[in-house]
Amino acid sequence: MLEQLFISEVRIDVLKLMLTHPEEQYHVRAIVREVDAEINAVRRELGRLEEIGLLTSRRSSNRLYYRVNTAHVFYADLLSMVAKDMGIGKSMVENAKRLGDVKFAMLSTAFVRGRGSTVLDVDLFLVGKPDLSFLKSLVEHAEEKLDREINYSVMTLEEFNHRKRSNDQFINRVLSQGRTMLIGDEIKFGSR
Repeated sequence: MLEQLFISEVRIDVLKLMLTHPEEQYHVRAIVREVDAEINAVRRELGRLEEIGLLTSRRSSNRLYYRVNTAHVFYADLLSMVAKDMGIGKSMVENAKRLGDVKFAMLSTAFVRGRGSTVLDVDLFLVGKPDLSFLKSLVEHAEEKLDREINYSVMTLEEFNHRKRSNDQFINRVLSQGRTMLIGDEIKFGSR
């Protein structure tokens, strides 16, 4: 889907790499290897992304290292877009109908940024009545590609609403964390 919004595949690949690894610094040749593109195309895209302030660079010896600027005004928005276009996020978006009756599905920002479960111990949270065997197959496929576990939780809409009303600690943490909505409306998800 991002290919339809952005014309440069190299830029998309660089964005996916840099946005999902915000603590990492990459030198140009490492980026070239990661995105499997021509060095001049990568340099051009790095220059453009640095020019708009999305990337920062620093020189060390004869190498130039790049890092994503997480304070950039569009960082969170772009990270959310990337999350919906790769891995488990992409699978969930593309298979929303096959998943069944899912009212809300979200990924934690920590997971999208490559950190995995943190305070919540949940990376993926669904509300509704999904086809659990299909969901499990999507998660297992994504885990295999990531080479790490994806912690997920599913609850019915009734249970979710009841636990929101009763100030459940787990739900309060889910609602207060950074997230990318894959299915459903952000406002309705967070409203009491």
